Amino acid sequence: MKHISSIASGVVLGTAGIMMMSTLTGCEQRQQEAQNKFLVIEQLPNGKYKVVEEMPTEGPTRAIIRERDKFGNIRERFMNEEEMKALAAQEYEKVQNGTSETIQENSSSAGMGLAGTILAVAAGSLLGNMIANSLMNNKAFSRNTRSAYTASAYKKKTARASSKKSFFGSSKSSSYKKSSGGFFGG
Repeated sequence: MKHISSIASGVVLGTAGIMMMSTLTGCEQRQQEAQNKFLVIEQLPNGKYKVVEEMPTEGPTRAIIRERDKFGNIRERFMNEEEMKALAAQEYEKVQNGTSETIQENSSSAGMGLAGTILAVAAGSLLGNMIANSLMNNKAFSRNTRSAYTASAYKKKTARASSKKSFFGSSKSSSYKKSSGGFFGG
């Protein structure tokens, strides 16, 4: 009986340890997700901006901004982390006083201003995870974050997030398929 008791306690401890490691790994992945982004942001014909590409990077957060000149030609310019932080901080001030387009209920899906777009996609890496979490708790901000991406960039972002592997190597989705004949098939 003692032998079975020690095995059971070993299983419980082992399971608790694995769960803790899995949780810590998940937290670490989410923290890294919020940091170190390389963005390509494009100005739309209406003057608003959308993210067309987003990639994780080990370097500082930075972006290529594609803007249209007065003749409609697209010009690219580089924006470093300091410039992005300054724009994000200005937009965050507008969030706090209620004037930011990122928290407006009637915001359209036709993009946002450059500062709003940067804040929507890179708040965690530029201003910190606490600010990003507080912004994501705002329903209007969360909803408007999607409008900061082109449809293809948003699909890539959500596909990348849903294909993350758990501690055991499986994806977040369910590991069994329910057939029409019931749980055990047939």
